[in-house]
Amino acid sequence: MKNDPDELLPTRWTLIERLKNWDDQESWRQFFDTYWKLIYGVAIKSGLTHPEAQDVVQETVMSVCKNMQKFKADPAFGSFKSWLLNLTRWRITDQVRKRRRGENAREELPKSHAKSDTTSTPAEERVPDPAGNALEAIWNDEWEKHIVDAALEKVKQQSSG
Repeated sequence: MKNDPDELLPTRWTLIERLKNWDDQESWRQFFDTYWKLIYGVAIKSGLTHPEAQDVVQETVMSVCKNMQKFKADPAFGSFKSWLLNLTRWRITDQVRKRRRGENAREELPKSHAKSDTTSTPAEERVPDPAGNALEAIWNDEWEKHIVDAALEKVKQQSSG
């Protein structure tokens, strides 16, 4: 067994390469089963609600589907882990922006006739950037937990088989 803890994950480069085939339902199911808890856990720990976190999972998986053809399944081009983190980060940011737009819309309803302040910073630019070190730390913690869970599942399967 290699020393790389990422090798314990059921998703391997061969699976990632198979995801380029849209019709490979089994590989897509395997991908979803492997990664949805990771994405969901990161979204929740980033401060999102359960429905927002579920949206992040759905939208991240859709982003993987849309962008898998462009992803180079070769560690020399970068890790899948980092790529998936970026996709997840962008979807979390989208959810925070949606929340802020909703809050701003509710705040502005009573002031509908007031002159808008064009010098203020737009709401989406005031949103704390979840792309910072905090999100990466959450991602790494969840990734490690994910690896342990995957390893335990693999051991259970091997010992019962």
